[in-house]
Amino acid sequence: MTHHLPIAKFLEACTNRILLDVRSPGEFRQGHIPGAHSFPLFSDIERAEIGTLYKQKGKDSAMMRGLEIVGPKLALFVKEAKKLAGNKDMAVHCWRGGQRSQSMAWLFRQGGFDVVTLDGGYKAFRHHVLGTFELHRLNLIVLGGKTGTGKTKILHALQAQGEQVIDLEGLAHHKGSAFGHIGEPEQPTVEQFENDLFEKILELDPKRRIWIENESQSIGRVFVPQEFWLQMKKAPLFNVEVPFEKRIQNLVEDYACISNTALVEAFRRIERKLGGQHMKSALEALQLGDPATAAAIALKYYDKTYQFGLENNPSPEIKMLNFSTEMPEDIALACRQIADAQEVSPGNPVPL
Repeated sequence: MTHHLPIAKFLEACTNRILLDVRSPGEFRQGHIPGAHSFPLFSDIERAEIGTLYKQKGKDSAMMRGLEIVGPKLALFVKEAKKLAGNKDMAVHCWRGGQRSQSMAWLFRQGGFDVVTLDGGYKAFRHHVLGTFELHRLNLIVLGGKTGTGKTKILHALQAQGEQVIDLEGLAHHKGSAFGHIGEPEQPTVEQFENDLFEKILELDPKRRIWIENESQSIGRVFVPQEFWLQMKKAPLFNVEVPFEKRIQNLVEDYACISNTALVEAFRRIERKLGGQHMKSALEALQLGDPATAAAIALKYYDKTYQFGLENNPSPEIKMLNFSTEMPEDIALACRQIADAQEVSPGNPVPL
């Protein structure tokens, strides 16, 4: 068996192996193959020291220093690998598929493991990820609607009903507005967001339709890859409308457990666009324990922004779907039926 694999075969092999990323912790935090375990050969400080030696004194000096650092750790590496891997075979990679991964692969083989390495390392993986966005054509349907419509809940309902879904906000750990970070874990790096999106795409059947929420290209601090974004803009748009009062209710439920301090900070981010008087009224409502009024004020800004985006949306097919219910399961079922029939014209309301 070949132990040095190209990216496609390496990823296939990883389905039955434990994947160890032997780059430094900082490199791993910047971006890694989803599912990989950080198993650094060098710490960030050690890697920086070796890199400086390489530049100043050459390869031999850097290699000798690397051996001095790694030598005392060899037995510990094998012990930790056995604890982590159990009876599983291994897949190992570094940045370019060079010394770090080859050295660790050799060590693990001496410890009794069957090990494969990645030809070209993590750099080859990143090239593969970006190429996938450019070449992979998906059967997307974009789910749109104003703030408070409950689009994410509808997406989850579609998934529960057997549909394929990509939850961009879930991958981004952000709801896409000035309030979007509240209650969410720390956002991934742009690089890691791309990696996670790539993994999600691989899980799906490209021949079947895939539902995705209408988003700006930026979601908080991350960005939807350009080629994927262009596919979203060319996809049909199902624009869901629910009554204004139900949208306020959704927002109050979503943010009911959030502290006023966090909400005030979020309002501050849109103060210039909201206007001084509206800002003052929103803050007073929050202080009086009236989140519904504050939500209604915020929607005045977000509705204008969304309407402008809708009027300039380049989608070749926009279906305007009006619902009297906010129940995500009912809306999801109706959207599925419409997608199956493909008989609803833009502007034709769907009563429920």
